[in-house]
Amino acid sequence: MAGPNDLQFQEFEAAADLLSADPGASTLSISASNDPTITAGTPAPGEDVKLDLSEDEEVQEESSELLGQKPSGGFWTFEYYQSFFNVDTVQVLDRLKGSMMPLPGRNFVKHYLRNNPDLYGPFWICVTLVFSVAISGNVSTFLREPGNPSYHHRPQFHRVTIAAVVIFLYAWLVPIGLWGFLTWRQGAERQVGGYSFLETVCVYGYSLFIYIPTSILWIIPYDWLQWTLIVVAMVISGSVLVLTFWPVVRDDTKVTAVATVVTIVVLHTLLAVGCKLYFFQTTVHTPPPTTISPLIHTTLVVKTH
Repeated sequence: MAGPNDLQFQEFEAAADLLSADPGASTLSISASNDPTITAGTPAPGEDVKLDLSEDEEVQEESSELLGQKPSGGFWTFEYYQSFFNVDTVQVLDRLKGSMMPLPGRNFVKHYLRNNPDLYGPFWICVTLVFSVAISGNVSTFLREPGNPSYHHRPQFHRVTIAAVVIFLYAWLVPIGLWGFLTWRQGAERQVGGYSFLETVCVYGYSLFIYIPTSILWIIPYDWLQWTLIVVAMVISGSVLVLTFWPVVRDDTKVTAVATVVTIVVLHTLLAVGCKLYFFQTTVHTPPPTTISPLIHTTLVVKTH
């Protein structure tokens, strides 16, 4: 029967054989102690344990390369911006439905974004809204002049540029200002929460989706219907913003919280009303001035004399 020393020597020899066969294998280095109460393979208190995980890291890198998951580079690389559009069709449709059916207690960021905001949906929503507002405005102007012989329709292509400037500035500048204000209040008041900049832009972008079908329905040349549609759209879109940002600012002072929410609603209302008044103008027909023929005028002059 082999003694304890022989068993220890055989174990060390087996380990040496394994290392010689696979030099890159993970190893566990334990400094031995003379304490007989410590069993083999169990580190004593105060001993240093060193793990060599170089092989595991190489395996993970190889698997990530096989899956196409490469680490993102700097902001000047394409991979950096590619992560902002990492969203599928199901997620986009779910967020579009959430922006059109806001429910009390359902935060848009927590229930729909789920720590994965994107710029794909907001970008195409803004692009679609630009063309829908500009084209619908031209069609609405044409339909308002069906019986006016003096009217000559001229496509107003400059409205596309104006719509693009207004909508994209609103979709970017307002979230920047709101995000900066919430970040500042978060530093001043510790109990105030906040969202990331990308989450703020994402919420504002999806909140504009309701205006796309609304702008198409604005083609119907009835003022009462257009104003009814704009009120409904403002209520739905504004509810998405209020239900999202109110939980963040409600822990702030009462005046600051109310002022923040009112500012969000007012800016959103100005965008909708401004688009309605500029792109869907109501034409006021003025009757042509009455002219008196020269013969009648001469007759009147002779009779007065």
